[in-house]
Amino acid sequence: MRGFFTVLLFLAMAATLGVLFAGLIGLARGSDPARSNRLMRWRVILQGVALLLLLVLLSLWRQ
Repeated sequence: MRGFFTVLLFLAMAATLGVLFAGLIGLARGSDPARSNRLMRWRVILQGVALLLLLVLLSLWRQ
C-alpha cells in the first residue's frame, strides 16, 4: 500500500513540475494569458493533490 501511494506522490510531483514549466515557458514566449492562467490553476490543484498524498503516506508510515 505504501508503495502505491509513493508512486502516486511522485507522479503528482512530476505533473506539478511539468505544468509549472509549461506555464513558465508559455509566459516567457508571451502566449495566451488565459492559457497561462489555466496552467497555473492546474499547478495549484496538483500541488494540493501532492500534499494530500504526502499526508496519507506519512500517516501510513506511522502505523
